[in-house]
Amino acid sequence: MVAYPRPLIEVLAEMPDFRHNRGKRHALTAILALACSAMLCGYRSYTAIAEWGRNYGGHLMQALGFTRRSPCAATLHTILRGLDREMFEAHVGAWIEELLAETPPSPDLMEAIAVDGKTLRGSKKQGAPGAHLLSALAPRLGLTLAQHAVADKTNEIPAALELLRHLVLTGRVVTMDALLTQRAIAQQIVDKGGDYVMVVKDNQPQFREDIETVFAHAPIVEETRTVAETVDCGHGRIEQRRLQTSDVLEGYSDWPGLAQVFQLERQVIIKKTGEVRGEVIAGVTSLDPDRADAARVLVLVRGHWSIENQSHWVRDVTFDEDRSQVRCGNIPQVMTTLRNTAIGLMRRAGYTNIAATCRRLAAQPALALKLIGIELEN
Repeated sequence: MVAYPRPLIEVLAEMPDFRHNRGKRHALTAILALACSAMLCGYRSYTAIAEWGRNYGGHLMQALGFTRRSPCAATLHTILRGLDREMFEAHVGAWIEELLAETPPSPDLMEAIAVDGKTLRGSKKQGAPGAHLLSALAPRLGLTLAQHAVADKTNEIPAALELLRHLVLTGRVVTMDALLTQRAIAQQIVDKGGDYVMVVKDNQPQFREDIETVFAHAPIVEETRTVAETVDCGHGRIEQRRLQTSDVLEGYSDWPGLAQVFQLERQVIIKKTGEVRGEVIAGVTSLDPDRADAARVLVLVRGHWSIENQSHWVRDVTFDEDRSQVRCGNIPQVMTTLRNTAIGLMRRAGYTNIAATCRRLAAQPALALKLIGIELEN
């Protein structure tokens, strides 16, 4: 039986304090709890977080662990700048793993991990190092497991290898876009007991041509080929998808772990204008036909795109991440971890509209404290 995960406040309490005792006025746990609570209420910057602490009474601050007035923006800047971001991310990531273990997927679903990159545009503009972040998200619950800072998008490949090295991959399926479709990454996933679903584009021209050749011809003897189709209507458009899988390249291609290749045909019809847009996407997976037919592969491919809606879009629109220009020390990455943690807490509590939830928590801050594991006394 899986033990109930610890509240977040206990995880924050495990973070070692990097500061010298002399001149220390506030406990590190209290400062991190303040930052998480304010972020849950929609306060986006360290300046706004400081204001949030000053806007509520001493009763709330005492519950967070402060023995005197809450810290000012300059104090928060100094502490968040010097915080060990890798250790902070590791502690939060381990806690997220506990949340996943608490609610395992149903037998007919696979636990997927979507890996994708995002640039902190405002911080990059200010010259912040490592302003491009590669993240691993569990789409089923919308929780970010880990992130790794890199100089820019061109350095995603070695960063992905490092990111995957710290993740639990056994029994999970890693999904990624074409940039990360590399032999070394595929090999590492298989070696760690995981599976992958990768999109194949022009960075692997010969492999893509082989896949296109497979689906340009009828199935051959002893080939297993499956097909799945979906049609969705909404937002003024009709989207049709048709995905085929084939195991004919198994044993022919030397791509690490290859069990099937697939081809996804997407067609979007704009209802108002009648405009038709289409694309054909090739891909490869280590899942054999017995474990994943075309319908299941299509679910995994579509699940990967959810990282944009569940994480990137929310961070940009609700938390205004791209306009944030923090650039000193570890602040850009620490602030992103705080945003990811806040989003994860809200999704775990069953909230789907993150912006509306932030407004509700801002009006009822005791609920924000409850989400991180602090119960206010009456």
